[in-house]
Amino acid sequence: MYEYIKGKVEEIEANYIVVDNNGIGYLVYVANPYSYKLDTEYKVYIYEQVREDEHTLYGFMKKEEKNLFLKLIDVKGLGPKMALPMLATGSIDGIIDAIDRENIMYLKKFPKIGDKVARQIILDLKGKLAESSNVNVTYNEELTETLKALGYKAVDIKKILPNIDQDKTLEEQIKDALKLMLK
Repeated sequence: MYEYIKGKVEEIEANYIVVDNNGIGYLVYVANPYSYKLDTEYKVYIYEQVREDEHTLYGFMKKEEKNLFLKLIDVKGLGPKMALPMLATGSIDGIIDAIDRENIMYLKKFPKIGDKVARQIILDLKGKLAESSNVNVTYNEELTETLKALGYKAVDIKKILPNIDQDKTLEEQIKDALKLMLK
């Protein structure tokens, strides 16, 4: 089983990219192929599906996307080809929120997701996804506590957290959060 492939994106198509790693081109199905740039090196997190007649790679920019994808494909009746478009058209936090709030209408907006599958997703995953919603829990906890200390409400803080770049330092995250709070 692969964890990730690091290499240059050599080709971008409607539903996949080709990642060159040491002269081998890996065809990787991704949610948003056009979010990648040609001739740019990426670390693509991989899920490999092995069947009798095929070996398929599914790729993700963030480990959190991969984790959500793995939980989604564990749902009865929901395979990789149905789960991947969910990540393409929905945010991780939006999907988790819809599952936790039992928002069937939100889940049904995704391709090939009907009433039955939406209910099965909620049944299998409700309350089990909260830990995967934050990219960097430590920073988000510190950021949340700092903003609470400044007098902001938890509801307002939760709304802006998905818009904060988790690769920045805590200080930069606080600045960004304050800018978003003032809008």
